[in-house]
Amino acid sequence: MDKVLLSIHIVIFGALLLFTRGKSFVQSSSSSHTHPNHTVTSCIASERSALLGFKAGLSDPAYLLSSWKGDECCKWKGVHCSTRNSHVVKLDLQGHGCDPNSDAWTQVLGGNISSSLLGLRHLQYLDLSCNGFYGVQVPEFLGSLHKLRYIDLSSLSFIGRIPPQLGNLSNLQYLNLNSEYFNTTYSMDITWLSQLTSLVHLDLSGTNLTTIVHWLPVVNMLPSLKVLHLINCNLRTSSASLQLSNLTFLETLDLSANGFHTHIARNWFWDLTSLKYLYISSNGFYGQFPDEIGNMTSIVKLDLSSNNLFGMIPSNLKNICSLEEFFVHETNINGSITKFFQRLPSCSWNKLTYLSLASSNLTGRLPTKLEPFNNLIYLDISRNKLIGPMPLWIGELTKLTYLDLGYNSLDGFIHEGHLSGLESLEWLWLSDNSLTLTVNSTWVPPSSLTNIELRSCLLGPKFPPWLRWLTSLDNLDISNTSISDTVPDWFWITASTLYTLKMGHNKISGSLPSTIEFMGATAIDLGSNQFNGTIPKLPISLSDLDLSRNKLDGPLPLDFGTPNLMKLVLFDNSISGTIPSSFAK
Repeated sequence: MDKVLLSIHIVIFGALLLFTRGKSFVQSSSSSHTHPNHTVTSCIASERSALLGFKAGLSDPAYLLSSWKGDECCKWKGVHCSTRNSHVVKLDLQGHGCDPNSDAWTQVLGGNISSSLLGLRHLQYLDLSCNGFYGVQVPEFLGSLHKLRYIDLSSLSFIGRIPPQLGNLSNLQYLNLNSEYFNTTYSMDITWLSQLTSLVHLDLSGTNLTTIVHWLPVVNMLPSLKVLHLINCNLRTSSASLQLSNLTFLETLDLSANGFHTHIARNWFWDLTSLKYLYISSNGFYGQFPDEIGNMTSIVKLDLSSNNLFGMIPSNLKNICSLEEFFVHETNINGSITKFFQRLPSCSWNKLTYLSLASSNLTGRLPTKLEPFNNLIYLDISRNKLIGPMPLWIGELTKLTYLDLGYNSLDGFIHEGHLSGLESLEWLWLSDNSLTLTVNSTWVPPSSLTNIELRSCLLGPKFPPWLRWLTSLDNLDISNTSISDTVPDWFWITASTLYTLKMGHNKISGSLPSTIEFMGATAIDLGSNQFNGTIPKLPISLSDLDLSRNKLDGPLPLDFGTPNLMKLVLFDNSISGTIPSSFAK
């Protein structure tokens, strides 16, 4: 499941990059009437009143609009005025709610979107994305701001119907109503889209379009369209072809996570030879990998993952010379990994950055020799049926940040030559193979490593000394790795940054230090070892703890110090005394 989520996160990341490019395109097209705030010295009184009316309907707990005071509204945060006539032409109030930081949602605007914005009759650009307008509908009155060319209302937790009044905005080039993570908006009729003939970028991801059968003819009436995102829209139909396609400029198409359940080869998008980015994962497509892929010579990123596809990828991929990202995880290739690599277009070897092949029923040995993929950043061949050793060419992928070969039947030895060249590596996942790590005791691993999973590989009997040099670890799993040693004192310093620590099913001995209280971990598994002594106070952030099958004794601590603890496993120890009353909390 983690691999699926990670792959989805990658597709989303790629889509966000495209979103930024689309945004830049439309911004540049309207920049002739805008300029930095600090050069504007005038403000039209009626528009200042409209802005203050809009502000009055907002909640602003972080005082993001603290600059909205005084007469010079063109100097207020997010407000941009025309250099020619001082009219407000741009309102850019993107929040921080899409930021991965934990406190991001405190840096957002909320409340209501007031119709006082109608006073901004010259407004061309409106961005309120990533704020917190929970339970609010997309405002119908936006359809009366006829000069709008750019609207971004994505990630706003909107509910209800998408107003067809948006079809009145004949100048609109960019429309983003993405609610993919909320899925609380809907439309039962999208014919209004056909009026937006200037539209270049359209994103309705997360909008429930279950009842829309003939959505493609409507989209086909947008001749300027370059980017189309309809992720998780509950679409059920996909035409085999378009008799006359107007989508000659379409470069990005993302139809991921719908429910087409149709043959992969009978689809209109194979005829769009201008496509550069095609994402059609998790749609229930079935059949063999289509030969039509070989005709799409402009393709840069291709995601066919999580469909019911089978057989080897087609042999006619040699003309796809711009391929950078290729996702075919969770399919049924059911063939040789060597043959798969041979079918990849040689003209793209040095362009590929992402290659995801997990859970694809690939068989055989990894090839001993392979032309290096000099720009490869991400390689996932986990959960297949691979055998044999890990080849040395993996150590030549100097730009690799993510490597997952877990859940195969690989064997043999891994030494410095396999790993020392991976200077950029952050994720190393080799779990559930029969690999033996044989590195010198003085070996220093790539310093950028943050996530290591080596479960069921052979690391012992000594505790791995190279872990000492990894001062930025987030997650470590060295369970069942034949370690028969005490934990060195330095390790608990290294482990202080960990979110998850798994060292179960070894013969690790020693006592748990009192400093364990200051770890930042949320999950610790030290079960089935030989730890002794008493249980110290535990990290305040801990939610999952397994200390079972050890030699721990003495009473339980009066205060575990873990208010968020959800799972506690202590059986098969020699713990004595009473259960502390703090457990009731």
